Amino acid sequence: MPIQVVTHTGPHESRREPSDGQPVTMIARDLICERALQWHSHDCAQLTLALNGVIRLNAMDSSWIVPPQRAIWTAANVEHSLSVIAAARLRPVYFVSSYDPFPGEPCKVLEVSPLLRELVMALEQEDQEVPSHRSQLISNLILDELPHLATRPIRVPMPRDKRLKGLCDALLADPGATQTLEEWASKAGASERTLARLFEKELGMSFGQWRQQARLAHAAPMISGGMPLSQVADALGYSSQSAFTAMFRKTFGCPPTEFFSSRV
Repeated sequence: MPIQVVTHTGPHESRREPSDGQPVTMIARDLICERALQWHSHDCAQLTLALNGVIRLNAMDSSWIVPPQRAIWTAANVEHSLSVIAAARLRPVYFVSSYDPFPGEPCKVLEVSPLLRELVMALEQEDQEVPSHRSQLISNLILDELPHLATRPIRVPMPRDKRLKGLCDALLADPGATQTLEEWASKAGASERTLARLFEKELGMSFGQWRQQARLAHAAPMISGGMPLSQVADALGYSSQSAFTAMFRKTFGCPPTEFFSSRV
């Protein structure tokens, strides 16, 4: 199915490639839910910020869930795809290739500070085709602010093995599924022992650990959309809200209400 994109209607729909003279450029676009941008890469680095909505970025055998008030950094020439979990107003920001605030990290989820959000919105109002002194000042402030943003990882590693990938894709589509690894094995055409060994070999964790990670990541659009935590816990297969909250706190160091709180 072809992507359905509602592009920002304004004078800045096209994007100018960043350069030393204009190190930061951007474009605004609104994406419809359940649509995707197919696999591609950029010669420049990219920071994808969603003013609202939830996106999932796939790259480097992993998936990153990006809820509102978060952004994901994608280094230059990293092949990636993007899907929309909840209708998103994206503000992709592009950086000159020589700029790399996170060396050795192809993708990184970041908490968006109030300052960065305002700077991106201010840059959106500037003429991308004819850089002004003001746009250069805004760009410089963005370059200065980015390395100081806190990391907010919601990463789900993905396997290469086709049997394991089919299982993982099914769980990402239905994270509340309660089938055991033995039951998944009969569908995957492999033994339970083989799948367990593949989880440890390819993903560095057990089936149970991976499923917990996938469930916690999938909680993002639910919580961001205002769903009560008790309903989130039930939808994701947890026995109770307290069990879900405890697992979330163990993984991210804070309860879900604090993690997804709007600070801007």
